[in-house]
Amino acid sequence: MTRLALVGFPSDDNSSWMRGAAAAPPLIREALWCPSSNAWSESGIEIARDRIHDAGDVLDERGTDNLARIEVSIESLLGSGYTPISLGGDHSITFPIIRAFAKTFAPLTILHFDAHPDIYDEFEGNRLSHACPFARIMEEKLVSRLVQVGIRTANAHQRAQAARFGVEMIEMKDLRRVAALRFDTPVYVSFDLDALDPAFAPGVAHREPGGLSTREALDVIAAVDAPIVGADVVELNPSQDVSGMTAMVAAKLVKEIAGRMLAGRD
Repeated sequence: MTRLALVGFPSDDNSSWMRGAAAAPPLIREALWCPSSNAWSESGIEIARDRIHDAGDVLDERGTDNLARIEVSIESLLGSGYTPISLGGDHSITFPIIRAFAKTFAPLTILHFDAHPDIYDEFEGNRLSHACPFARIMEEKLVSRLVQVGIRTANAHQRAQAARFGVEMIEMKDLRRVAALRFDTPVYVSFDLDALDPAFAPGVAHREPGGLSTREALDVIAAVDAPIVGADVVELNPSQDVSGMTAMVAAKLVKEIAGRMLAGRD
């Protein structure tokens, strides 16, 4: 039986330009359980509170290696038999999360939704920036495959990095290619909310017009033809949100990813 765990990482230490994502986890939880909707996913699975263990938030501690603390937290949840869904925080949290997953799942594929490839070798002097997690993941050979969906800002350096690491980059202008995606390993979903067009998710620090609709993103997730063994939803910036709209979209993603994890596996 699949046992889900929700864990928050309210960290934006490695954000560039604008902080604020650290405030997101409690707002995503609030939206997830908001009575304006119900607990049923489109998979026909009820995502009730008693089906998800809430592991709370792993708070940053001054003077400590917070990325290591994230890795240990996920490793502990996996070791206890849970399937974790992580709430960011900025996208830098994905690197230590995948470090933990790689100890349990090999081979593993990442399905990464984003406006940005987040594969800089370094950004503004920071190799752990939220613009760099997938460079670190691929350097350490933590996964066998990285598929990126929704990209629309790739520059020459990022394209060179993608070629170096064999990344399958599906840019928005080529979105039709997503229909051909097939997976032959367990899948980890990493969802940066700026993958969505700002019309659907205005509450992000780096708005990039021309992105996915919420429906398009949900359809890609629903079509994954392999077990989804973990996920993160990152980069909600409540200071930029409009009437809690993006928090509700983040909660919808959590609910539908959870539904896919549970469907047919109990």
